[in-house]
Amino acid sequence: MKTWILAIVMVMGFAMNAQPGEKRHHDRKFDKGQMENFTPEQRAELQVKKLTLALDLSDKQQTEIKAFLTEKGKEREKAMAEFKANRDAGKKLTPDDRFAMKNRMLDEKIAMKAFMKKTLDARQLAQLEMMKTHQREKITKREKNFKKDSRR
Repeated sequence: MKTWILAIVMVMGFAMNAQPGEKRHHDRKFDKGQMENFTPEQRAELQVKKLTLALDLSDKQQTEIKAFLTEKGKEREKAMAEFKANRDAGKKLTPDDRFAMKNRMLDEKIAMKAFMKKTLDARQLAQLEMMKTHQREKITKREKNFKKDSRR
């Protein structure tokens, strides 16, 4: 009788350990791999719609932002293709290349901020900054949880 109880407890223990774990990114709307399959125009359209819902953009603001994001998306896609080609060719980035890349990325952020200041009104701009802050906090929290889980 004791062996049967022991066997049942062991089977239950194995069954509990075999259950699928908690999904780490259950709150994500899109998987990163899915976003890569979209064209720059499609990504820009999705971003504009998301901003329209959050910031109540006018039609003029929507068209301006969509054109800007489409242009930046095409530039980013071109840069990524160049980067992947260099990586596949076995070419490593030199410190000067890294500096140039980081400098270009910061210039793009500055241009984006200037464009948004020009396009959005004060209320929308404040709300956009609040959204960005919230997103950064969410990412930081997710990273902390991931590090905590990986230590186990």
